[in-house]
Amino acid sequence: MKETSEERFKRLASARTNTILKRLNTLGNCSNRQVYSYTKKDIEKIFSVIEAKIKQTKARFSFPEEEEFRL
Repeated sequence: MKETSEERFKRLASARTNTILKRLNTLGNCSNRQVYSYTKKDIEKIFSVIEAKIKQTKARFSFPEEEEFRL
């Protein structure tokens, strides 16, 4: 049976989201100050770029609002 586009989206989006969550957990392992040394500036830079990429990616999924044409 052929997979629908909605089924394919759900399958791929779930798998890719889980991959991202696992990688974020892995990044979180770097927070151990007994093993790693970092500054507040380092952390701000890391999360700034992550948050910017999330915002950019989320915007790609937005549904444009249809506006009525007026002169």
